[in-house]
Order: sequence, then structure tokens, then C-alpha cells
Amino acid sequence: MEHTYPETVLLESRSARGGLVHRVEVLDKVKALAFSTGRAQATTRDVANYFEVPLKTVEKLAERHREELESNGMTVLRGSDLPEFETDKMSVADFHRPSYPQLRRSLTVFDRRAVLNVAMLLRDSTVARRVRAYLLDAEGSSRAAVSPAGVEEVRRSTYELRQTVRTLAAGYGSLDRRVGTLEAAGAELGAVLQELGPLIGRLSTRVERMDHRLAETERRTERTEELVCAMSQRLAGMGEEMRGMRRELREVMRAVQAGPTPPQPHDAS
Repeated sequence: MEHTYPETVLLESRSARGGLVHRVEVLDKVKALAFSTGRAQATTRDVANYFEVPLKTVEKLAERHREELESNGMTVLRGSDLPEFETDKMSVADFHRPSYPQLRRSLTVFDRRAVLNVAMLLRDSTVARRVRAYLLDAEGSSRAAVSPAGVEEVRRSTYELRQTVRTLAAGYGSLDRRVGTLEAAGAELGAVLQELGPLIGRLSTRVERMDHRLAETERRTERTEELVCAMSQRLAGMGEEMRGMRRELREVMRAVQAGPTPPQPHDAS
């Protein structure tokens, strides 16, 4: 069967490995994976035993690809997490027994995804090559098992997507033309405003002068109103004085008219 990827692509491409790292079922198809921890996590020695390679080989590979392996399930246990993985095959210290001769500072464990990741990285392992071949065959089979209806659905979706892209492109072209028109209009408006700039400046100066004149006129009007008010008050006082003078004049005239009667001459008898 033709493989989805050539084996060398899995060895060289992290993205290709990332696309297949979920197919953990192929591990047991090739060989049973034993966990000495009693959990679904293998130690570095478990991984070395599975792939039939020296322990140092797996340790060096884990160090060289630490970031990728940790993203796929490799974990380094330290401190209080270690006693939970104590087994008769591991020299992990029991922290309740201080007289234990050795104290492991850390322990690297791999889940199934991380083990499969190691299989796609190990070059000199017959078991790893078998896992890669089985993995590629399984992936190719799953791709070939896609139903014609599913293929037709994908084609229809692709066609609809292309039509949508064309519609958006046409709309973008129209929008681009409108934006171009607006930019041209903006440029023309800028030129007109530039020409009107001196005129607007002169009008602004004249308006400012008129404002000054209006302010001066207002001040003069206020002073005039003050003068008129004072004159009104003065005229009111003069009217009162004139009325008093008239009363006095009438009294004088009445006094003059009512003066003493001259004596009458007596007849001689």
C-alpha cells in the first residue's frame, strides 16, 4: 500500500509527526508495550526495552527533542511526585524511609503519545521502523476508506468556498474602486481648500476686526447709557426745582397783588 508520507518525512518533519502522533493504537499492533510503573506511563527503561535499544539512546533522544516530546506527553517527575511511581523494577526512594541508600532526584515518564513520538524519531531501531511502517499503512488505509459521498461533499464544499471567494473578490474590487473615487475626491477637496486658504485667512482677519469694533461700540453704548441716565436724573432734579420756583413766584405775585390800600382823601366841609 502506498504510504501517506515517506518514512524519511516522519524522521525529519515535526509537523508530519504531529499529524500522526494520535494513532497510538499502532504500538500494540507491532509489540506489546509494558509499563513497569503500573500506570499508563512508561519509564525511559520501558521505552528502551520496547524499542530494543540501549537506555542511553533513549535518554539522548529525549534530551535532543525535549520540547517536542514534552508537548506530546513526556513528563519529568520530581520531589513528592516520585513515591507514587515506586516499583520493584525502579530504584525510586521511599521518602518515609530515610535510611534508603539511593535517592532518585527525578524520573522521566512517557505516555503512549510520547512513546509513538519516540518511534517516529528513532532511526536505528527495527521495532521503531516497524511502528513507522504500520503507522503509515494505517493512515493510508484510513484515507482510502473515505466514502465517495464524503469526497463529493468535500468537493461541493470546496466549490462553494471558491464561489464565496470569487464573490468576495468581486465585492472587494467594487469597494476598491469606491475607495479610489473617495481618495480622488479627497485630493480635489484638499486642492480647493488649499486655494481657499488665503481667502479664509483674510475673512478671518476681517471678522476679527469687526469683533473688535463691535466690542468698542458696546463699550461706547454703555458709556452713552450711563450719561443718559445721569442726565435723566439731573433733569428730574431740575424739574423739581422749577416747580418749587413756580410756587414761590405765585406766592410773591399774590403778595404783591394783596398789598395795603392807599388812604382815601377827606372832603372839606
